[in-house]
Amino acid sequence: MTNPNPPSLADTSPSDAAEAAPPCVLVFNASDPSGAAGLTCDAMAIASVGAHALPVVTGAYARDTTEIFDFFPFDEEAVTEQARAILEDAPVQVIKVGFAGSPENISAIAELASDYADIPLIACMPNLAWWDESRIDQYQDALRELLLPQTTVLVGNHSTLWRWLLPEWSSGKSPTPRDIARAAAEMGVSYVLVTGIPLPDQFIDNVLATPQANLAREKFEHFDATFVGAGDTLSAALAALVATGSDLAAAASEALNYLDRCLDAGFRPGMGHVVPDRLFWAQAEDDDDDDANDSADTLPNIFEIPFNETKH
Repeated sequence: MTNPNPPSLADTSPSDAAEAAPPCVLVFNASDPSGAAGLTCDAMAIASVGAHALPVVTGAYARDTTEIFDFFPFDEEAVTEQARAILEDAPVQVIKVGFAGSPENISAIAELASDYADIPLIACMPNLAWWDESRIDQYQDALRELLLPQTTVLVGNHSTLWRWLLPEWSSGKSPTPRDIARAAAEMGVSYVLVTGIPLPDQFIDNVLATPQANLAREKFEHFDATFVGAGDTLSAALAALVATGSDLAAAASEALNYLDRCLDAGFRPGMGHVVPDRLFWAQAEDDDDDDANDSADTLPNIFEIPFNETKH
């Protein structure tokens, strides 16, 4: 029955509304029309774990779920104006950087981050294999020189980080997460979250590390599928969990478990690769489909889901 006396906006004071608001994550990333990665992914993952995304568009991909055909970057002034407008309006707990699109945009983001040096910055190193080699080099050089010195946590695939940060690695063994953390620390990074480390028996390891220690570790079964958007999903969830006040090690473990559940529920929206389902928690169980149609109350609460019940 309709409430005869619905609450009025006037019943909520600005201070009450501010206290009730979720923490905010400022996100720099590209628009992805496939919905697989980029800002769409960030917003869904951040909302799923209890924070609010403040998305700043760095450019737009021309892509489908199989490949990236082109990228159209915004100029650095457009990126700066977007970010400064919201930074002057809303309190930001964490900054998350995905694909900035150009060295100029990295420079603009680094300048903004330096003005808010007390805000943790989480950067995701994307797979740039689709791009021209000279552009990759320029982008990675700018990231190394300008943004890494301000990065709290660097998130990336083991193979990608190894080849970028340790190009002269000559040992017969693969570098450990602590080896990668040592290389990142030389550039100013405090922590690395290294994913996709191959293990025997079709398992992969994922480790939050510093040069001195491994702080968190989650092992999962390898999925026999090619995913798009896993890195953005993980780094966005990590940023949101840190924004809500979680300890970094606990946030890394929970973000990894969230990603595992997203991948396990992944789907193909098109004819290409699999997209993680960031809203897996909102899907009714098969046995409960009939009941789910009766009431929206059957949808689970994200905070009640035991993320640790995964394939360790």
